[in-house]
Amino acid sequence: MTRSHALLGVDIGGSGMKGRLVDAVSGQLLTDRFRVPTPQPATPPTVSKAFGAILEHFDWHGPVGCTFPGVVGAQGMILTAANMDPAWIGVDAAALFGEHDGATEVVMVNDADAAAIAEDAVGAAADVPGVVLVVTFGTGIGSGLIANGHLVPNTEFGHIEIDGVAAEVNASSRAKDRDGLDFNGWIPRVNRFLQTIEDLVWPDLIVFGGGISKHFDRYRDRLDCRTPVVPATLQNEAGIVGAAMHAAGNS
Repeated sequence: MTRSHALLGVDIGGSGMKGRLVDAVSGQLLTDRFRVPTPQPATPPTVSKAFGAILEHFDWHGPVGCTFPGVVGAQGMILTAANMDPAWIGVDAAALFGEHDGATEVVMVNDADAAAIAEDAVGAAADVPGVVLVVTFGTGIGSGLIANGHLVPNTEFGHIEIDGVAAEVNASSRAKDRDGLDFNGWIPRVNRFLQTIEDLVWPDLIVFGGGISKHFDRYRDRLDCRTPVVPATLQNEAGIVGAAMHAAGNS
């Protein structure tokens, strides 16, 4: 591994912001993860300050790949922010984060899209042909869609209305904790979501991601959909790895 392959990947979530140095070719994690709580309220100035703290921790000077939990438009413009402060809408996040010393270039990507990029390149979906759907369960539900090796960006399936509300209101990991559910109580909600989405995009494989995927063996037999479902190989590191890979591809 040469130093030129190393990029800083930053993953912004509703509850935490995490960073690691990543070999953007192999996906190898080069350092321990550094995490700071996502500021509350999660406004552009407060999140930018936390982003700067991650740069400072790694004493980083170079390109940065950074995820965001919302739709990311051309050139890093934030278009939605369902689990962040609404002040983000219309913000050029790439430019905002790029104001920090050490960030020579910041490339933004939707958080679930980053996870899909990583899982497709070096994870559970590597070498899988056809359509792969990556779903991440956390504060909300993220989705990343890969069609024959190509990302279809910003699908945001977690916001599809099911039973009168956005799917993530009932089926996210946060909803599980909010409603005091065990896996037996939660998985029927997940099945309802997955069955709805597979009727829309007919995936060949579903990759189950987010922090809760580390418990996959505890509920895998309760999943009920026609599509094969496998746990994310990279689990909670997929966003960091995918962000770095995406930045390397756009540098």
